[in-house]
Amino acid sequence: MSAMQPTTRLLRYLALSATLALMGWVILWQTTLSPHPHLNPWIMAGAWVIPLLFPLPGILAGRPYTHAWANFILMFYFLHGLTLLWVDEGERWLAIVELLLTTLAFAGNILFARHRGRELGIKLKRLSQVEKEEKARHEPTKP
Repeated sequence: MSAMQPTTRLLRYLALSATLALMGWVILWQTTLSPHPHLNPWIMAGAWVIPLLFPLPGILAGRPYTHAWANFILMFYFLHGLTLLWVDEGERWLAIVELLLTTLAFAGNILFARHRGRELGIKLKRLSQVEKEEKARHEPTKP
């Protein structure tokens, strides 16, 4: 494993810190700041945190691929924050914090994945190259 550059390390810490802060924020939100009036707040907090736990081992290990796919999970929180920002004045400030943390985690994840992937020599092929390879593999060969 190659050494991590200072910029890459900083991006990793940004992604990790923002993800952990989002987890803490969700727990605080659901248990203390604005608990659901009819459901157990700890069950709600658990339900909101569980999706963030799936990529956590890979994020803690600094795996670029995990950082990249963790953004799919973050989009759920981003959409939740945007929806509340639009429809619920009472929780608007809570949604703004959620959006801020989600955006920081997203940016940290994608930038870390890019920088670390370059350091490790992991490259994604261009779509045009993938299409050419697929076409060549599936077209019948000419005699």
